[in-house]
Amino acid sequence: MTTTEAEGTGATTPPGTPGPGSAVTTGHAVHGYHDHKQEHLKRLRRIEGQIRGLQRMVEEDQYCIDILTQVSASTKALQSFALQLLEEHLRHCVADAAVRGGDEVEEKVAEATRAIARMLRT
Repeated sequence: MTTTEAEGTGATTPPGTPGPGSAVTTGHAVHGYHDHKQEHLKRLRRIEGQIRGLQRMVEEDQYCIDILTQVSASTKALQSFALQLLEEHLRHCVADAAVRGGDEVEEKVAEATRAIARMLRT
C-alpha cells in the first residue's frame, strides 16, 4: 500500500483516506453540510410546518388560489434548501476530491451534475 503526504503535516495517510476538511467521526465521513447541520434542521422543520399548514388549509376548505400560493412558497423553500446543500457539496465533497485527485474527482463532478439535472427538472 502506498501512502501520500498529508498537506503540510509531514504525516502520511493511505490513499482514499479523507483529506483536509473531511474528518471522520465515529467511523462516518463528515459531509459538507455538517458545520451547518443544526441550521439545516431548523430550516427543514420550518418547511415541515409549511406542509402541515397546507394540510390544514385543505382540511378547512380554504380557497384554491390561497393553497396554491402556499404550495409555491413551500416549493421555493425546498428549492432554496437544495441549492444551499448543493453549494456545500461542491465546496466540501467535490473540492476535497479534487485535492485528492484520481478518479474520485470525476465521480464527484458527475454526481453533482446529475443532482443539478434533477433540480432543473422540477
